[in-house]
Amino acid sequence: MTTSATTSVTTSVTNRNPGRGILLTSGLALALAAVAVPFYWLAVAATHSSQEIFASPPPLLPGGHLLRNLHTLQDSAHFGRVILNSLGIAVVYTLLAGAVCTLAGYGFATYDFRGRELLFGLLMLGLVVPTQVTLVPLFRMMADLQWLDTYQAVIAPNLALPFGIFLMRQSMAALPKELLDSGRMDGCGELRLFWRVALPPMRPALAALGIFLFLYQWNDFVWPLIVLREGTSFTIPVALASLQGLDETDYGAILAGTSIAAVPMAVVFLVLQRHFVSGLLAGAVKE
Repeated sequence: MTTSATTSVTTSVTNRNPGRGILLTSGLALALAAVAVPFYWLAVAATHSSQEIFASPPPLLPGGHLLRNLHTLQDSAHFGRVILNSLGIAVVYTLLAGAVCTLAGYGFATYDFRGRELLFGLLMLGLVVPTQVTLVPLFRMMADLQWLDTYQAVIAPNLALPFGIFLMRQSMAALPKELLDSGRMDGCGELRLFWRVALPPMRPALAALGIFLFLYQWNDFVWPLIVLREGTSFTIPVALASLQGLDETDYGAILAGTSIAAVPMAVVFLVLQRHFVSGLLAGAVKE
């Protein structure tokens, strides 16, 4: 539902029943506070030292240790390089996995071939298989390919993400097959048909898929921790985990890094939020 539609519904409810409108507004304010307060405290804590963070009562206003925390991040974890690593990996993964999932979803939705439902059912089993089960075989595969401590080892194993294929398949199923057949009769090739006819109406679903893939890769911790060895090749979650020491942990530096890590996620969501909900709803269309 768009912002204007939400506003009109809220206004209508308020005009009919002022008490219900006050209750609705209060509930929305509490929900907003529940979401915003942790982010505010994270930003505040990033400007304090570890001792100040664990003081009682905790600090509620910005402090003066932000530059020191950032300096510690750079000295201990090469954080500037780490940010570039995470951005590069997440962007490349989003583009490649988005192409794979979209093409696979288009194939499952528009082509009739023997064993299609069986193959799709086997693919969907990947949604229920725990990730931990695949870690050892994937690690041995990366070792055999001599890809350990490389970025392709982080990107390649999850390009054909089952949820992404499922989302695009359900969205592509809403395309009128008559439209595709008419394009073929006009001499349009399959790739051109996909690019010119099938893809433009899928923008909301592509936005939802892009957000999901970017956040999935940006927040991934276990697999990069296994295949990446050098500190200069770490992603942000792995680099922040490496700052936790046995005797002493600089939580001010860690929270400063966490605050920086939250910025790209917020930017991606804010840019694509107009299409996000409609894209997820498009994936719920039944054939």
